[in-house]
Amino acid sequence: MELGIGTRLNHKDYGFGVVIQVKANTHLITFKDFGTREIAKNFDGIEVLDLLEQPDDLISYEQIEQSLIRILRDFSDIQEVVPIADKWRGGKIVFHPGNSDLKSYEMPIATFFKKIVMVRDRIRVLEQKVNSSNIEEDEKIAIQQYITRSYGSLTSFNILFKNKSDQFVGESGKSQG
Repeated sequence: MELGIGTRLNHKDYGFGVVIQVKANTHLITFKDFGTREIAKNFDGIEVLDLLEQPDDLISYEQIEQSLIRILRDFSDIQEVVPIADKWRGGKIVFHPGNSDLKSYEMPIATFFKKIVMVRDRIRVLEQKVNSSNIEEDEKIAIQQYITRSYGSLTSFNILFKNKSDQFVGESGKSQG
């Protein structure tokens, strides 16, 4: 049965509830005494008290969330939180100049890592802008190849990332690190 958001019902085990989200095969229902539960649409133990029909053009919470994430990435410098690998926490990078008269420079690895993540995120935004632009297809492909090579050039920094899913991926399609 297709119940719309706001439909009031009585569940044989959980009692009174209200539909708060409609998914492909389930309804997300908040019950007065049992909290929120996901119930299959074909479940028979539901008595509908007040049916609200589901509009055809309604989008899901996940679709709204993904759209907002895409908009934020496209139009802002907001960065997702990307964790550094535990072994690098509290570490530092030391640059020693070839000229012994010059002073060495130290930088916390976390600062360096944050800048690497910023470069990665800006390349991703550039890639999205190229993909959604109206430039000629052959030009788009050429720019995409440069972007992919840029990712490949940055795979050396993958050792800094805690999660493999955050790493750079180059032309071979495999991250290194």
